[in-house]
Amino acid sequence: MLTLDDVKAAQARLSGKIHHTPLLYSRTLSKLSGSEIYLKCENLQKTGSFKARGALNAVAQLTPKERAQGVVTGSSGNHGQALAFAAKEFGVKAIVVMPEDATLAKRAACEGYGGTVLLCGITAEARLAKAVDLVTKEGYTLVHPFDDPRIIAGQGTLSLEVLADLPDVDCIVAPVGGGGLLGGVSLSMKESSPRVQVVGVEPAISACLRHSWQAGAVTELGDDAWAPSIADGLRARRPGRLPYALSRAYVDDLVTVTEGEIASAMRLIMERAKLVVEPSGAVSVAAALSAKLNFTGKKVVCVLSGGNVELAKLAKLGLL
Repeated sequence: MLTLDDVKAAQARLSGKIHHTPLLYSRTLSKLSGSEIYLKCENLQKTGSFKARGALNAVAQLTPKERAQGVVTGSSGNHGQALAFAAKEFGVKAIVVMPEDATLAKRAACEGYGGTVLLCGITAEARLAKAVDLVTKEGYTLVHPFDDPRIIAGQGTLSLEVLADLPDVDCIVAPVGGGGLLGGVSLSMKESSPRVQVVGVEPAISACLRHSWQAGAVTELGDDAWAPSIADGLRARRPGRLPYALSRAYVDDLVTVTEGEIASAMRLIMERAKLVVEPSGAVSVAAALSAKLNFTGKKVVCVLSGGNVELAKLAKLGLL
C-alpha cells in the first residue's frame, strides 16, 4: 500500500515541473450550496488537468531501459496528454490509445506534445486492453492511467497543496472514474489531517466504484448498469484495484450526480466563477449544489479536475 511518504517524495520530484494551482473561493456557489465552496483549479494545471501530476511522477521513475523502450497507455484524453507531455520532458516515446469519440482538441493536444494517438473503442477497458497488447507486441512500458502507485502518489500531491492553502478545510470532494485521483487525494488528506472528510463523486449512469463497494470487491459494471456519461473521463466500468483499496481505507462517502446536474454545474462555473471546465471536472460542484453533501457552513474544496473541452461540445450541451 502507498504511504504519505510516497506522496511527499512525489511532491519533491514534481517541484518546479507543475503548477501549484489556485484555490478560489466562490461566493455564488457558497450561497447556493449553503457551504463555503473553494475551487481547486486543476483545469489550470499543465496540460489542462490534474493528470500532469501522476504522469510526471511516473515517467521520472522509469529505468533507463524503460525510457529507451517508450511508454504506452489507454486514455480518454487527459492522462494521454499528460503522459505525452511527461514523456517529452524526459525524451521518451509515448503511444496513447484513445477512445473513438475522443475530442479533436484532446487528440490534437496529445499529438502536440509529441504523442502518437491510436483509436480504440469507447470504454477505459477497451483502450487499456489495446495498450496491454502493444506492451506484449512492441515492448513498451505500460503507464496505467489510474491503477499505478506512481500515478496515484502524484495525484495525491493535490491534497498537500490544499492543506497548505486552506489548513482548516473540512471536506474535499473529487471526481471518480477509475479512482486514481480519489485514491491519492484521500490517502494524502487523511494521513495529513484525519478530521477532513473525503467524498468521491461519480456519474449516476456509470458509478463503478459504488458498485464495487456494494459488491465488496472490484467488480465490473455490466451493460445494464453502465452508459457513456458526458463526463468522458469518468467512464470506467470498474475501478483500479489499488484505488479501490485506498477508497475503502480513506474515503468517507460516495455520491452520484445526473447528467443534467453535471451540465448545470458547468454552466454555473462558467457564468459565475469565469472558469471553463470539462464535464468530468464539474461533478464535484454538481454534488455540492445538489444537497447530497451535508456540510452546511463548512469549508468544502471541490476539485475541478480538468478543463479540456471543445467549444463544439459546450454548444451541444447548450452552454454557448
